[in-house]
Amino acid sequence: MLRIGLTGGIGAGKSVVAARLAQLGATVVDADLIARDVVAPGSAGLADVVRAFGEGVLARDGSLDRAALAEIVFNDAAARDRLNGIVHPLVRVETARRFQQAQADGVNVLVHDVPLLVELGMGAGYPLVVVVDAPVQARIARLVERTGMSPAQASARMGAQASDAQRRAAADVWIYNDADLETLHTTVDTLWRDRIAPYAANLAAGRRAERGNRALILDPNPDWPAQAARLLARVGRVAGQRAHRVDHIGSTSVPGLAAKDVIDVQVVVDDLTTARALAEDLADAGLVHMPGEYADPRPGGAPAPKVLACNADPARAVNCHLRPADSPNVNESLLLRDWLRAHPEEAAAYGRLKRELAAGDYANVDEYAERKSVFIGPALDRAQRWARAVGWVA
Repeated sequence: MLRIGLTGGIGAGKSVVAARLAQLGATVVDADLIARDVVAPGSAGLADVVRAFGEGVLARDGSLDRAALAEIVFNDAAARDRLNGIVHPLVRVETARRFQQAQADGVNVLVHDVPLLVELGMGAGYPLVVVVDAPVQARIARLVERTGMSPAQASARMGAQASDAQRRAAADVWIYNDADLETLHTTVDTLWRDRIAPYAANLAAGRRAERGNRALILDPNPDWPAQAARLLARVGRVAGQRAHRVDHIGSTSVPGLAAKDVIDVQVVVDDLTTARALAEDLADAGLVHMPGEYADPRPGGAPAPKVLACNADPARAVNCHLRPADSPNVNESLLLRDWLRAHPEEAAAYGRLKRELAAGDYANVDEYAERKSVFIGPALDRAQRWARAVGWVA
C-alpha cells in the first residue's frame, strides 16, 4: 500500500485535492475528521478537554465549541500544548487503526490528509508527500468567506503555521492552486496517472520503476540535497537501530558535479542477513528489494557483496546500497564524496569524463559505470593521501 502524506496551508485547497484523489481511487484518512471524532459528544476525549479547559468550551448541545477552544489556545502555547497532549495520542491510536484496516482491505493508495504534517515533523512517515499551496490573498479570501474570520484573523492563523520554505523542504510534489477548479483537477489527475498509480503498482508488485539503458548526464540540480534529505529520513526511520549510519553518496551528493538524476544512499548494517531483511522492510519507504546478488568490484581482489534496493517511484530514481560494516566500500564511498567536495577542480574533471563516456558507445548503464573506473581508481589513491594529510575520518 502506498501511503501519501497530503498537507498545505489553511485555505490553500488541500481538501479539494483530497476529494479529487478519492474520486480517482484513493482511500483518504482525514486527520481533522479524526480529531473531531475523538472529542465527539460522550467521548472520553471530550471529557478530558472539559476537565482541562472548563465548561466554557462546550456548546449548548453538549458538543465541543471549537471557536471557544481556539480562542483559549491560539495565543497560549502552554494551553495549546495541554490540548495537544490530550488529543494527539487519541488521534494517533485511531489513525493507526484506520491504516491497519485499509491494509487489511487491500487498499492500494492511502492518502493521509494532515494539516500540520510539516509542523509535527511527520514527513518521513510517508513515501510521498504532496503539498498544496495558493496565493496568500486567495487563501485569506477563502478563509474570510468560509469561516467568517476577519482578514487580520486569517493572516494570523496562516502565520502560525509552517512557512513556505519549511513546506517546500518536505514536499516531493508541490501543487500550486492559483487557477480554477478544472485546472486543479487536471493537475491532480496528471499526478495520479503519471506518478501515483504506477508508484502504487510497482510497490504492490515489488518491482523497480522502469529506467532507460542510457546514461543521461545532467547539470547539477540544486534540489538534489533536499530530495536526498527526505529519502535519508525515510530510510532512517525504517532502519532504526539496525543502521550504523545512512548517508547520501554518489555524484548527486557533490555540489556542482554533473550527474545522472539518481540519488545514491548508503546504509551501513552489521551483516548481509540484516541488509536483506532491511531491504524488504524498505517498501515502507517506497523502495523495493532488488532480487539477485550484488557486489562492488574490487581492483585486484574479490568483489564486496552488498544488497540493493531501488525506487518504485517512477519520478525519483534511487539506488540504496546496503553494505555490511566490514565492506571496504563503506569508507571509500564516503571518502570519494568528501574529497570531491573539497576539490571542485577534480569534480569538474570527473563531470567532463562522465559526459564523454555517456556520449560514447556502450551496451547499458552498467557498462558505462564500469568505464568510470579509469577515474575512480586513481582518484581514490589521491583521496587517501588527502585523508591522511588532513586527518579525515568517515
